[in-house]
Amino acid sequence: MHCLIPGRCARALLVLVALALALSGCGFQLRGAANIPFESLAIRGAENTPFHVELRRSLIANRTLRVLDDPKLAQAILQVTGMSQERRILSLSGAGRVREFQLVYRVSFRVHDGKGRELIAPNEIVLRRDITFNDSQVLAKEQEEILLVRDMQSDAVQQVLRRLSAAKLAAS
Repeated sequence: MHCLIPGRCARALLVLVALALALSGCGFQLRGAANIPFESLAIRGAENTPFHVELRRSLIANRTLRVLDDPKLAQAILQVTGMSQERRILSLSGAGRVREFQLVYRVSFRVHDGKGRELIAPNEIVLRRDITFNDSQVLAKEQEEILLVRDMQSDAVQQVLRRLSAAKLAAS
């Protein structure tokens, strides 16, 4: 980088160094792989859905956890008890046309050991996103909605992973 004003470059460099030191000093770190306290996990419910596929892929990426198909062999079972996607009208124009929608994505789940012990009590994740609507941009708004739903799905998967990492394995 070539600087025309030497004092300005020095100040910019000083600001960057100070910012880097402040971030390292406050304990900031990138979120790494979830530290899940189970050796093996089976996923039940919501099979063949994009949520299930992404959740399974994220769990498999955690190298310390084995994702099993047979729940009898797994140390814990993640049971997806419900999933839904809603589209609610938030506001209408003076002519009675929709101006805003709210997208709602819900995932309910629980984690148990297959022997009757709850490792994570029934939980529900609810995500909401607002989207404006314009009759002249229908195709673009449909694509935006698809992207928002995909984003909510990814957020839900990350929240499930964080809740799994916070679980406590029951003493036998």
